[in-house]
Amino acid sequence: MPELTHWLAFALISLGMVLTPGPNMVYLISRSICQGRKAGLISLGGVALGFVVYMLCAALGITALLMAVPFAYDTLRVGGALYLLYLAWQAVKPGGRSPFQVRDLPADSPRRLFAMGLVTNLLNPKIAVMYLSLLPQFISPVGHGSVLGQSLVLGATQIVISVSVNGLIALTAASIAVFLGGRPLWQTVQRWLMGTVLAGLAVRMALESRR
Repeated sequence: MPELTHWLAFALISLGMVLTPGPNMVYLISRSICQGRKAGLISLGGVALGFVVYMLCAALGITALLMAVPFAYDTLRVGGALYLLYLAWQAVKPGGRSPFQVRDLPADSPRRLFAMGLVTNLLNPKIAVMYLSLLPQFISPVGHGSVLGQSLVLGATQIVISVSVNGLIALTAASIAVFLGGRPLWQTVQRWLMGTVLAGLAVRMALESRR
């Protein structure tokens, strides 16, 4: 098991990232509003499978990398901090687009909905960078079990958080879109809150010494 403080910090980052608009959120919201909640949840099943693929690939790759490269943590730490700062800027930059500004999507079959959810997630750079740059920094190579085991626990944590939040969003997308449509101040508050959280986590990560 990872250290409790590392696990909690990773869970917080996972929550911040899933609440920051990205390809998965935009697709699920648009699909739910255009074709209904059931379509959104089927699409979410494909997204969840994409998370599992990333988790397994990253866990095995990270295990090999950390055993081969002594200073891999520092490289990944800096890269992860820079990416969190990028996400923070994307959240607060002028003219940022709300994911609840719906794209018009045609109705698709359940099989295609699942496949498109999977492909959308596998091609999502935010998820790729999270698993390759962020996850390794919350693993303790000594005294807390195998690197592979810790990677799987952290990956599973991210999947549970992301699927839970995205599922809730898919079920309530239409209501949220109507609510935010007439209250632009709420959209601004949400963007700045997420941007501040991600920037703070990036600074903490950048200043943290290598374990």
